[in-house]
Amino acid sequence: MNRGDRAVSATTTVCTCGETLYTAAIIIAGLRLMRLCMLAVVGGALGSGARYLVNVGAARWLGVAFPWATLIVNIAGSFAMGLLVEYVILRHNGSPELRTFLATGILGGFTTFSAFSLDVATLADRGDLALAALYIAASVAISIAALYAGIALARGQFS
Repeated sequence: MNRGDRAVSATTTVCTCGETLYTAAIIIAGLRLMRLCMLAVVGGALGSGARYLVNVGAARWLGVAFPWATLIVNIAGSFAMGLLVEYVILRHNGSPELRTFLATGILGGFTTFSAFSLDVATLADRGDLALAALYIAASVAISIAALYAGIALARGQFS
């Protein structure tokens, strides 16, 4: 039905032109992105809290001479990522919200090593073994180099 230059239907609000629909689509996409971001934030807080508890527990039970807590969260996070991807996401078609909350949020807050492990496995599973090896070497070597660069910068700037 038409009312002058405004189209009215049961499924849309009054629109004067296509720009309004385009703007509405942008707003809806932005709201969806914000919802996913908030799920990642909340999940990240839970994962970070869990990592803190592992750090405290490992220090009390195993001591601090070896980075037990980091090793534990890296192994546990990688195991959890494998379970999550295979069972929840692939077999049960986990929603983007669930994937964001669990994988990016909780596991991302707990350990980013789980994401690294998943990336390596994905490359290897698709047959890109050389690229997987390059990714491993580059990630480790460049990350350690970047750490030392940050240390050098901080020592130079703040000493």
